[in-house]
Amino acid sequence: MWPRVNGMRAMELGTPDAMRAELNALVLSGAKTATTGLLEEYAKETEGLEYVGEKLALVDAGGRPVGVIEITGVEVTPFADVTWEHAAAEGEGDASLEEWRAGHRRFWEGLGTPVRDDTPVVCLTFRLLEHAWHPAGQEV
Repeated sequence: MWPRVNGMRAMELGTPDAMRAELNALVLSGAKTATTGLLEEYAKETEGLEYVGEKLALVDAGGRPVGVIEITGVEVTPFADVTWEHAAAEGEGDASLEEWRAGHRRFWEGLGTPVRDDTPVVCLTFRLLEHAWHPAGQEV
């Protein structure tokens, strides 16, 4: 089961290290408005898919909220059918769909999950609703 923060499911992007910090920074800057996950991860974690309108707590590597996002789109599709529009909305600087696919294959294979063209993935789009703030008033 995924962690809950302030009554919301947590959105944990990438791995809990510098990658997560970088991806969160892209979300908070407005450059990243999409992400992609493996459908099998939902089954492993006994989680339902996100739904349009759902609010999620965007969390850092320590599980602390850095923002709140709202889901604007959910699509389950084979990996090979992910569109350039979705890949570009991930905001990670890929120059082509082929580059995006190669990077995502490397990421998931590095975690022990080989990805084939027919592997089901969950394509999420979202919008940033708010940033979280430290008590001292500094943005996270």
